[in-house]
Amino acid sequence: MLLEHSLSEEDVSRIIEMAWEDRTAFEAIEYQFKLNQDAVIKLMRSHLKPSSFKLWRKRTRGQVTKHLHLRVAGVSRHQ
Repeated sequence: MLLEHSLSEEDVSRIIEMAWEDRTAFEAIEYQFKLNQDAVIKLMRSHLKPSSFKLWRKRTRGQVTKHLHLRVAGVSRHQ
């Protein structure tokens, strides 16, 4: 797993963007940036305002499109 301080600002920005996207699974972020779900949550907590982080967590918690193993077969990446 990459340490957060080894990521560029551009990488952090892209991870945050991917994490906010409904159809981008945590596994896609892990594949591209080597950050598991816990690391993404820590990154989001440290880079978002507390209210934004809470909104994001509420939005992603239990969302089947954020986890590949919970998705139905017909759902794929957006674009």
